[in-house]
Amino acid sequence: MRPSYKLTLAVCSLAIWCASLFSCSGDVEHPAAAVHAEDSLPFMHSRGINTLISDSGVMRYHMVAEEWDIYTSGRNNNGPSTWKFKKGLLMERFDENFHVDLYVQADTAYLHNQKMWELRGRVVIRNTKNEIFKTEELFWDMDLHEMWSHKFIRIITPERELQGNEFRSNETMTRYWITNSSGAFPVSDTQNQTVPADTTLSATNPTEQ
Repeated sequence: MRPSYKLTLAVCSLAIWCASLFSCSGDVEHPAAAVHAEDSLPFMHSRGINTLISDSGVMRYHMVAEEWDIYTSGRNNNGPSTWKFKKGLLMERFDENFHVDLYVQADTAYLHNQKMWELRGRVVIRNTKNEIFKTEELFWDMDLHEMWSHKFIRIITPERELQGNEFRSNETMTRYWITNSSGAFPVSDTQNQTVPADTTLSATNPTEQ
């Protein structure tokens, strides 16, 4: 027996109503989590970097890196930028006579807004006096011309070795202070005694006095 026309029409109406119901329930929005800066793609990505960087028209830096990413902010990518060297950075800085006055090496490096360096991992810095600084974290404010670290730091000089925490220096690493320090000094300086741990040590370049 065939169903009547009215029954068929009622079944079709019910099907349309159910489809409409499920369609409306499917329109409910489920907002995704906010996108963070780390999730975005870099404005520029480069590999095999070996380049010279100028400052105010003067060649000041030689940088070598496996990868270099530049992230920008703002709708038109015209906001503050961050340079990221996630696979390490080797950098030499030149003085006004184009002599290398600072050597910098780090496992990971960030340059925020072209003003603040953040160096992490195995950070090694060598100054013009052949003094070597080793730590796991170092900040360098190029506006204030200062460097500092709150991590353990080891300093190796031709005459002595120092180690401690709470390090601060000028940006040439020729005048620096360390707190909670200890180290080995020449006999003529300390009679081969260990520096007490609660002292503050400083080193000054004679030309800066």
